[in-house]
Amino acid sequence: MLTMVVMWRRISMLAQKSGRFSMIEMTIDSIRVSLMNYQRVVILKEKMARRYLPIWIGPAEADAIAVKLQGVTVPRPLTHDLLSSVIDSLGATIDSIVVSDLKSDTFYATIILNVDGEQIEIDSRPSDALALAVRAEVPIYAEEAVLDKAGILLDEETGKPVLEGTEEAGAQDKKVSEEEMKKLSAFYDFINTLDLDDFDKRKS
Repeated sequence: MLTMVVMWRRISMLAQKSGRFSMIEMTIDSIRVSLMNYQRVVILKEKMARRYLPIWIGPAEADAIAVKLQGVTVPRPLTHDLLSSVIDSLGATIDSIVVSDLKSDTFYATIILNVDGEQIEIDSRPSDALALAVRAEVPIYAEEAVLDKAGILLDEETGKPVLEGTEEAGAQDKKVSEEEMKKLSAFYDFINTLDLDDFDKRKS
């Protein structure tokens, strides 16, 4: 596990030095509820790897994502159904969404729209962007820098998250400051209250 963490750090450093911070394609693995305070968390997973990205979301947005993933039919359009219809009616299409940043414990996202042959970026909460993405069936991405800060690996024996912080990795990668790591420690404490025993199974 330590070797894997260090490997991810080195890859990130090379990307930063070359000026090519890549976006990683993600899938929605599950939506969870904290056993501590019943807050919802959507769990994204790297499509081609084993890192996960948990993001806090509101109950309404969690339901909006889950309804579409489960194929539930609702009698009247939900808010994100309406927004998707408006985008389509105005002649635009959703190209993709990106979890683009993490500042002061807040995740940021961008919705990429195709309008008259041009791409427009719309600032969004990740929860709203994800609710639109599952309706439009478009790719979901996360910036590598976001995954470096908040991505988690799972301990194969306990099924619990492993903090991606080691002396070797910390010495080589200075993107995440000490202050940021202190803030993220609370994030990891929260993630450890989730029921992750069957993490590899699709949930809603």
